[in-house]
Amino acid sequence: MQNKGLIKLFAILFGLVSLYQLSFTFLANKVEDDAVSYAETKGTDKSARQKATLERKYLDSVANKEIINLGITKYSYNDVKDKEMNLGLDLKGGINAILQVSVKEVLKSLSNDSKNVVFNQALAAADERQKNSNATYLDLFFEEFEKVAGDTKLSNPSIFGTKALSDKISFDEVNSTVKETLQEEINSSIGTAFEVLRSRIDKFGVTQPNIQRIGNSGRIQIELPGAKDIERVTKLITSKAELQFWEVYTNAEVQNFFFSANTKVAELLKDTTVLEKAVDTTKKDDIDDLLGETKDSTNVAQKNLFTYFFPNIAQSQQQMSSLVGQARVLDTAKVNDLLNRKEVRALLPNDLKYVKFLWDYKSNKGKDGTDLIGLYAIKGSRNGKANIEGDVILDAAQVFDQLNKPEVSMTMNSSGSKQWAKLTGDNTGGFVAVVLDEYVYTAPTVPGAITGGRTSISGGSMTIAEAEDIATVLKAGKLPAAARIIQAEVVGPSLGQESINASISSFGLAIILVLLWMVLYYGKAGIYADIALLINILFIFGILASFNAVLTLPGIAGIILTIGMSVDANVIIFERIKEGLFKKKGLKQSVEEGFSVKGALSAIIDANITTLLTGIILYVFGTGPIKGFALTLMIGIATSLFTAVFITRLLIDRSVNKGNNLTFNTSISKGWFQNINVEFLKKRKIAYVISGAIIIAGIVSIFSIGLKQGVDFKGGRSYVVRFDQAMSATEVAGTLKDAFGTAPEVKTYGSDNQLKITTVYKIDEEGIEIDDQVQNTLFTGLKSYLGDTTYENFKPGFEKQGAGVMSYMKVEPTIADDIKTSALYAVLGSLLVVFLYILLRFRKVSFSIGAVVAVFHDVLIVLGVFSITYSFMPFDMEIGQSFIAAILTVVGYSLNDTVVIFDRIREFAGTHSNWKYSEVVDKALSSTLGRTINTSLTTLLVMLAIFLFGGDSIKGFMFALIVGVAVGTYSSLFVATPIMFDTSKKEEKNN
Repeated sequence: MQNKGLIKLFAILFGLVSLYQLSFTFLANKVEDDAVSYAETKGTDKSARQKATLERKYLDSVANKEIINLGITKYSYNDVKDKEMNLGLDLKGGINAILQVSVKEVLKSLSNDSKNVVFNQALAAADERQKNSNATYLDLFFEEFEKVAGDTKLSNPSIFGTKALSDKISFDEVNSTVKETLQEEINSSIGTAFEVLRSRIDKFGVTQPNIQRIGNSGRIQIELPGAKDIERVTKLITSKAELQFWEVYTNAEVQNFFFSANTKVAELLKDTTVLEKAVDTTKKDDIDDLLGETKDSTNVAQKNLFTYFFPNIAQSQQQMSSLVGQARVLDTAKVNDLLNRKEVRALLPNDLKYVKFLWDYKSNKGKDGTDLIGLYAIKGSRNGKANIEGDVILDAAQVFDQLNKPEVSMTMNSSGSKQWAKLTGDNTGGFVAVVLDEYVYTAPTVPGAITGGRTSISGGSMTIAEAEDIATVLKAGKLPAAARIIQAEVVGPSLGQESINASISSFGLAIILVLLWMVLYYGKAGIYADIALLINILFIFGILASFNAVLTLPGIAGIILTIGMSVDANVIIFERIKEGLFKKKGLKQSVEEGFSVKGALSAIIDANITTLLTGIILYVFGTGPIKGFALTLMIGIATSLFTAVFITRLLIDRSVNKGNNLTFNTSISKGWFQNINVEFLKKRKIAYVISGAIIIAGIVSIFSIGLKQGVDFKGGRSYVVRFDQAMSATEVAGTLKDAFGTAPEVKTYGSDNQLKITTVYKIDEEGIEIDDQVQNTLFTGLKSYLGDTTYENFKPGFEKQGAGVMSYMKVEPTIADDIKTSALYAVLGSLLVVFLYILLRFRKVSFSIGAVVAVFHDVLIVLGVFSITYSFMPFDMEIGQSFIAAILTVVGYSLNDTVVIFDRIREFAGTHSNWKYSEVVDKALSSTLGRTINTSLTTLLVMLAIFLFGGDSIKGFMFALIVGVAVGTYSSLFVATPIMFDTSKKEEKNN
């Protein structure tokens, strides 16, 4: 081998760089371990929230302190943190969300909230079509507009021909031109939303956040590994930051309306079931006292407005307040519905005609522990515009008031200062509300005109974190349109740590098994292969750390798969060397031929390229963890090729030059798989029957039983909930049926005290309020099993000491369709690319057909096995993105195996031209049988280690790989090659 010195130098330098890059991860972990120790020592109430706050406090205090000095350079914790290896959500915990910027809202804004009937019909139709379409909302709107437009054009003054757009859309402009302008405006709005969100996230304090646009779809992906306060993150990224200042009605001014409304609501609800007893007796009794009524609490009461809403009655000037009443948090939707009914709104006097009822931003505990939230009556206007809008704010910051309580201080521009002075002056002695995103943050009494352009947002229970977040969104600016979460994955830090521990255990066991097997099978040569393998692992992790790539649980599986491939390359080389030794060619010549293109190198390159192509397809079409898997797979292919071919060669050449007698076997493995002569082709009809029967059984099962689609394919919400005791999935499903209306899907997930609960309850409704309602409904339904766990501790995020949600996933049906489409393209794309590569490489259609038929065979069998077994297997077997990654990996592995065999067939056909083609094929298969079985056993050992000792979330993924590897090994021998042989005979007849 030439350039040995250069290869040695490169390997040493690359190894040192890898160790250097990985050292930052070890240093960062050490500081973070110190932070955990500090939090545990200083914590008083042992709550997860307090622990997280203390950890953050410690890390902030050492952020810029020097922790390593190399003489020529120094590094602080922040510097080290920037260079450490990134861990994905499944290993570190956090949130991964895809936000959809509302194109509909942008269009309505551009049209100045047009009331044009044609425009609104097109929007409504586009809303409906988007539920089952992969097209963009804008394209759907255009199509629907054309259907109902008639003579109406988009440039109509009542639609987009407004004064605000007069410089971009001229009167009576053709629709096609208007469409282009609207597309530009929407792209600009999405770009603005992206920048606003990035600014907010940068100020949030999470290390290594990731935010990126997804094409021109109006979707933005946000990943915040390590985030623990999930509720806070969600509000931060979905808050539109629309700040308004409104005049406020007092409770005295609206109480007569509430009394009238109460009577009207009683009439509207008189046919509904009456209450046995008011739920909140304390509040009901208070209202009865104020109204001068006394009733026996056991009497049956008709439902009315005050069943759900508790007005704040003002019987004197001292009781005047901006708070007009309260309701239970769970009843807010009902109160909104009742107050907005046309029969109730008709009772409003003229001076209250435009009143807007808005809720407080935060709930509080009632006397009986119920969560109550306040209601305010805002003095609305005909045009819906506030007295002062948030665009007058120049700056905002979190500060402390005179009582050392957190608040948000705001500075206004000159125009805002004048408006604020007038508004406060006109309402001296009254109230002014500060409203952010339709929630009231404060509505204090106005002592007099406030000049100077300064004001503040404060609340009695406002926390420092809330004040910081409000200041952040105000400074970052408001979103041009609402952004809702259409897909979210939340992993709690406890589950992430468990995944790390399980991954390390399974990874270590897998490596030990492979190392021992190679030594057992190949002796001293196996030790050289093991050294190359360990160097390969160092290189993989070094590259991941160097490029700040994200390591995920499927990514670790990808690394372990590349370990199998690295071993495969050495196995192919060693088997070729053994063939040379068997033919008495001598050790040096056998080694030379084994590492040559004519020897093993051609097959190794072909096999790795097919797997690389699969990895590229996965990376292009995959998202989140799938990208992580594809990236580590591609990196592993490159490093495996280098270490297996060059590092192993260096070590073997050194041994040969020293005169060592390498035998490439041991006393145990000597003679294994030698002198094998199996007539595979004569058995192909039996194989066809066996494969056909298994495939038919699988297809029948798929069409009758079906496949268990994951949330990411069908839409819905999925919660992994841990309990303090063993649980019955059937019992919990029955209990939750009452809460959700229909029974959710409940299955034991890992240990018997952990359940995976999947529901489509309210999945078609939008907003984080709906997400909160569903989660609260789940908590209420499970309350009898949760002991003394509070709702705050039940919610995902923060470390869990007892029962609670360990992870959570939500996918709206619209994006679920897109995910399924992308998955289909990924599978078909990989098959097409591989078909073309094999055709190009082997120059025969029969080779391509054999390989692709074998791949279809493998995929159908894996699907059939999943369909037949998912109902009784003790682990999750959902068909989702991870399953598609497993299928594509099976495709890559099967092709790898097949290409090695095809390469040997091509070689034998060239060197044994006088043999019958059937003999060529049988001999080639027999000669590669040792390599095929050896590689398959090694890979299966690795996968079994991960399957048995890895995390629960990866068991289904690994099961698919195990089945796929076993079937792929079989198909390369009994399907791909026989199909290739039969189609070759047809080719010859046609020619």
